Amino acid sequence: MDNSLDRQGKMDHDRALMVKAVWYYYIENYTQQSISNLLGVSRSKVIALLERARRTGVIQFSVCQDDSVRMQAERELIDQFHLSDAFIVPGASTLPSPNESIAQAAAMYILNRVEENAFINIGYGDTTSRILNHLATTAQTPLNIVSLSGGVNCYLPNMLSGVFNARLYLAPSPLLVSSRSLRDALREEPDVSEIFRMIPLSGMTVVGIGSMEDDATIISNGILSKNDFMVLKMQGAVGDLLSHFIDRNGELVSPDLEERLMCLPLEELRRLENVIGVAGGTGKVDAILAALRGRYLDVLITDEDTALSLLQASRP
Repeated sequence: MDNSLDRQGKMDHDRALMVKAVWYYYIENYTQQSISNLLGVSRSKVIALLERARRTGVIQFSVCQDDSVRMQAERELIDQFHLSDAFIVPGASTLPSPNESIAQAAAMYILNRVEENAFINIGYGDTTSRILNHLATTAQTPLNIVSLSGGVNCYLPNMLSGVFNARLYLAPSPLLVSSRSLRDALREEPDVSEIFRMIPLSGMTVVGIGSMEDDATIISNGILSKNDFMVLKMQGAVGDLLSHFIDRNGELVSPDLEERLMCLPLEELRRLENVIGVAGGTGKVDAILAALRGRYLDVLITDEDTALSLLQASRP
């Protein structure tokens, strides 16, 4: 991993956090304690952010236009989709690897809000795998990662080395099995059922959002074929959460597939607290919008172009 990219990512995240504190304090007249609660950081951290903003010239009784647009978009996303927070990564869509930049920002967002030895649920996918890599290599204290589905062993890196500061609790099963009866039997296996019992006890959940494009992770990993995808599209699917395919309103499609999935059900995901959806790219706008309409997320982390496209697509 390029340390210079890590440093740049941390600087971008710290600046974004500082701008949020400035906006809420000076533009929206929030108290320092309210900002502390909203951003999930201590009040002393808020004071330090405001002081650094004054010292570095960010506060000049105006906010930089680019930051202002981003802040306004975040507020619109929060208000329109009843989120507890939104975080927009500036300029990610213009970089060679936007998923990597979004994942890095997501890891920093998470680390600013978790306590020591926290338990974090994490879903299947390329972006969530990248987030996990960043979490495991930058966390100062160990984290406990709980898988939300089977099949994670096929895409997660080997994280048993002492280099990684995370303990993994993985469901030892495939993501997709041949029948409902086999799925039900596997769910009763002690090693599997133990993982699913841990999920509602974790303090935070991180999920990616898949699109219906031909390069989707679930296709590239050979779990579904392009023909399977075509059938799902014909049934109205616009994307997936935890490999549960949903239509534009966030409703499930393909009950046959649902019966064979080794994943946390979407209704149970909706009941969890602090569910963070992480996804970017204008090709995912329909999928992200469906996840928001289905009220599965509490927080959205995405890039600026995608955020603006989401707001545009959701307007009457």
